[in-house]
Amino acid sequence: MERSRELFERASHLLPGGVNSPVRAFRSVSGTPPFILSASGCRLSDADGREYLDYIGSWGPMILGHAHTSVTAAVIDAAKRGTSFGTPNPTEISLAEMILKRVPSLEKLRFVNSGTEATMSAIRLARAAKKRDGIIKFAGCYHGHADPFLIHAGSGVATLGLPDSPGVTKGAAKDTFVATYNDLDSVKAILEKQTGKIAAVIVEPVAGNMGVIPPAEGFLAGLRSLCYDHDALLIFDEVMTGFRVHKGGAQELYGIRPDLTTFGKIIGGGLPVGAFGGSEELMSMIAPQGPVYQAGTLSGNPLAMAAGAATLALLDDKKYKVLESLGARLEEGLVEAASEYHIPATVQRVGSMLTLFFRDEPVRNYEDARKADHNRFATFFHSLLAQGIHLPPSSYESWFLSTAHSNRVIDHTIDAALVAMELIASN
Repeated sequence: MERSRELFERASHLLPGGVNSPVRAFRSVSGTPPFILSASGCRLSDADGREYLDYIGSWGPMILGHAHTSVTAAVIDAAKRGTSFGTPNPTEISLAEMILKRVPSLEKLRFVNSGTEATMSAIRLARAAKKRDGIIKFAGCYHGHADPFLIHAGSGVATLGLPDSPGVTKGAAKDTFVATYNDLDSVKAILEKQTGKIAAVIVEPVAGNMGVIPPAEGFLAGLRSLCYDHDALLIFDEVMTGFRVHKGGAQELYGIRPDLTTFGKIIGGGLPVGAFGGSEELMSMIAPQGPVYQAGTLSGNPLAMAAGAATLALLDDKKYKVLESLGARLEEGLVEAASEYHIPATVQRVGSMLTLFFRDEPVRNYEDARKADHNRFATFFHSLLAQGIHLPPSSYESWFLSTAHSNRVIDHTIDAALVAMELIASN
């Protein structure tokens, strides 16, 4: 990795930590990240000429694989007509229609440029609609890096072991209340103590930023009931799960209708994008139709709209069956690999998202995730990387599959996992 080391050294003099997003720096697993020059299908190629099977998928968007011909062609065609207009463009309408058709809880939506923008805007709208300041989030759930969310956040914050919210003022943090994921009593206690003060409860319907943690039976339905009872809005953060775990997102998979939903990742086909939406009544409060201000120079960017529309057009029921089959095959193989060497481990999966926790009990919340053996994960990670398989460099992150993966690729990954488990068992 000589060339990647040289690049990382250069980057470290120019970029904080040498990267533009914290988890890329390999801090939790140690070592030097490979610098990727190109990607195709389920494979990455780095600056040293090495090739890797990819389970990062740009952290979720690449559900069809990298450089898919239809998506690439759509972006090139759009770019030839101009990369940004700062005016309405027809592809915004096309993509909005596709999303609304798939998600019954939406009547209108607003495109933005990132998941952080989407969640930040959804919270602003909820506070305006309910004329209240308080919000409830869950420890370990990550909703982007806006100030109100950096309280017991997951993902990169958990990976690096950072304080909850350095740089976030007490004024910004005081209205955020933190509950325990999969624990309805913790939510109920806050709502009852803060009667009439909570505007919204925001949740990842499938947690993916403290590793993949599915909702316990009745958890999402219980949140829906509690929000009704306390006149608070329920916000599903589907930046990660939207069109990843089901054709209609996690809300369709679990049969729960939130008041507001945020999206990102897949709806941009790999380009920067976000969106938030809900009922006509709520969304009519957004400027210019209503008083809640939200704006963005590059919102509805024609390149992102084209890539997102091309991606969604290809995600039919057959594709989701393929993804489910691949995910189940990998889950089973990883469990068997750990069992072969009597290593305590559990694999948690929803569709094409999964995480391997080195822990012998199910992971239901952030505290459980923290108790997993992260040192063993680091050993596992580097063993697979040496064998040409690139996992997310943190045990708090989800692995992502794509339709470009195949049974042969999955089986090769399982064989590599066996080698890694043998190494762990010998230490």
